[in-house]
Amino acid sequence: MKNVKEYIANHKDRFLTELIELLKIPSISADSAFSQDVLDTADAVKLALENAGCDIVEIHETDGYPIVYGEKIIDKNLPTVLVYGHYDVQPPDPMDLWNSPPFEPVIRKTELHPEGAIFARGACDDKGQMYMHVKALEFMVKTDQLPCNIKFMIEGEEEVGSNNLATYVSENKEKLKNDVILISDTGMIANDVPSITTGLRGLSYVEVEVTGPNRDLHSGLYGGAVANPINILAKMIASLHDENNHITIPGFYDKVEQLSDAERAEMAKAPFSLEAYQKSMDIESVNGEKGYTTNERNSIRPTLDVNGIWGGYIGEGAKTVIASKAYAKISMRLVPHQDWREITELFKNHFESIAPKGVRVKVKPHHGGQGYVTPIDTDGYQAASKAYESTFGKKPIPQRSGGSIPIVSLFEKELDSKTILMGFGLDSDAIHSPNEHFGVWNYLKGIETIPYFFEYFAQSKG
Repeated sequence: MKNVKEYIANHKDRFLTELIELLKIPSISADSAFSQDVLDTADAVKLALENAGCDIVEIHETDGYPIVYGEKIIDKNLPTVLVYGHYDVQPPDPMDLWNSPPFEPVIRKTELHPEGAIFARGACDDKGQMYMHVKALEFMVKTDQLPCNIKFMIEGEEEVGSNNLATYVSENKEKLKNDVILISDTGMIANDVPSITTGLRGLSYVEVEVTGPNRDLHSGLYGGAVANPINILAKMIASLHDENNHITIPGFYDKVEQLSDAERAEMAKAPFSLEAYQKSMDIESVNGEKGYTTNERNSIRPTLDVNGIWGGYIGEGAKTVIASKAYAKISMRLVPHQDWREITELFKNHFESIAPKGVRVKVKPHHGGQGYVTPIDTDGYQAASKAYESTFGKKPIPQRSGGSIPIVSLFEKELDSKTILMGFGLDSDAIHSPNEHFGVWNYLKGIETIPYFFEYFAQSKG
């Protein structure tokens, strides 16, 4: 790719300004109060794709938020890359933990980002990483270096489970036909240790409700005499792990893949500092399933975590009450071969079975998705590896991620395409947390690297 660094240097300020303007829009798909903002963001993405050089850009309505589709077809005989991303973002709560307002982006220097990082909700997940592809397209079109066809599918419901994406993909297989799918919604090990994500965990997300008495009760008059839903819910949740942090749901591990000692040894070669890991979160020790390292626990092993729990009185001051109901939201990260629907059913049956007399339990499934593993001997992976080597000066390390992108397995099933996960964020970028950020260096490095992927992939299909 000729002059890519020069092009980025000449347009750096504009690239940053455009992303900052996109980050100002609070496209929170989980909260209907922001529905117009989500729709406005779809319009902004459409305009950005048009300005970058797409010949066709369309907003496709769904039963939820729209999908933005764009394409630049230069020769139907050439290979086609489908870029997927999402323009919706997570809620910013808790607001009081942000050092600056989540939708007023600022650039600040950090220890890991000496050139500065953009602090805003969606900076890394996924507006910043999605927008790298838009600007990479701009470079390739403006310099007449686009070596193959490109399509974009940018959705607005990823953070709420991509509920309408499956229908859209199923109904538009010909429109979305491609030779490889490219996604930047993951990270890499470090700025000087590039990596490509080769595996994702699946997900099962549920909400549980425990009901006791038919109304809130005075804790003095009724305490100790009737079941307290909050106490019981806490005990039920605690029982889901044993003393070795092994999940106690019967059948949960039946289909879990056991990696060989050789594969685990290869994983262990990735640079990792336990001290730095703990320091980054201000914790004294790690915690997890016995018999596995930290990097294994957060990538190749399934998990069960409470994401939220509530009930009773949580306002200022005291109110002596036994709540009628208690609630929790629970997510289970799954490894390949675990079916999320099966795991959801196992959870439901087990959780209902351990409820003591005196309470009623309801389990409400929210959403889920399958895990995914991509082989490293495909043309797509090799093109990505060469691209990183061209811009980072070293081969990237293949790495399994603990995160979930449920639609990846959907794409392979419906479109018969492999997905390449080229992420440029860092684990420390605080996605889904207060003070989410994305390094300026990482953003620009992504714009520099992506065109090389297109070049090498086109060559492999030559």
